[in-house]
Amino acid sequence: MPEDPLERLLSHSSWMTCLTDLQAERVRQAISIVSFAAGTTVCARSTPSAHWLGVMDGMLKLENISEGGKSSSFASVPAGAWFGEGAVLKGELRPYEIVALRNSQVAFLPRDNFLSLLEESHPFALWLIAHLNARLGHYVALVQNFRLGDTVAQVAYSLSGLFNPALFPNTERCITISQEELGRLAGVSRQVANRALQELQERGAIRVSYGSIEVIDLHVLQDLAREAA
Repeated sequence: MPEDPLERLLSHSSWMTCLTDLQAERVRQAISIVSFAAGTTVCARSTPSAHWLGVMDGMLKLENISEGGKSSSFASVPAGAWFGEGAVLKGELRPYEIVALRNSQVAFLPRDNFLSLLEESHPFALWLIAHLNARLGHYVALVQNFRLGDTVAQVAYSLSGLFNPALFPNTERCITISQEELGRLAGVSRQVANRALQELQERGAIRVSYGSIEVIDLHVLQDLAREAA
């Protein structure tokens, strides 16, 4: 019998071990699951942050679009990851648009349930603090990496960041993503991303295929992401 997708996500979510059996069951009952086709909007910008989101399958991106229509992607979220806790904690309007990069299934945990866990479970609260600290560290490193101006390091970081064990513990080694989209995430053009990927491939970190990138040696990729520093 195939594994239930929600149970698969929850079984790989380390925060679930912080909960009592009753709390865990409340989470299961509260979650709603929605499927999205590639390219469709999961959550629009400036709408209420009413849910904490978990990616059951596929991949999402966080982006903003300028008044002139230019799209700027600043993060991608692979399967197995939970995100959006900052906006949920503050109760603010969502500051970015969430779009499905490919066909995706998303778990929606209502804000009230999320806040109840935070209030009732000291272990969950400690987990969330560590999670937010890991996310802060990830973005500080991202800004540092981008300011150094080494495009190969920028592309390497955008890829290796998807394997951050605290934020994205279940990323598959073969990532379905276009070079154009990776370029947006890395803040470079598709042509620059292509040249960087070729260099990363020559150095044994990745293997590039049409529409996908396979990470061959994560340690090498991480070293190259830090090389400019």
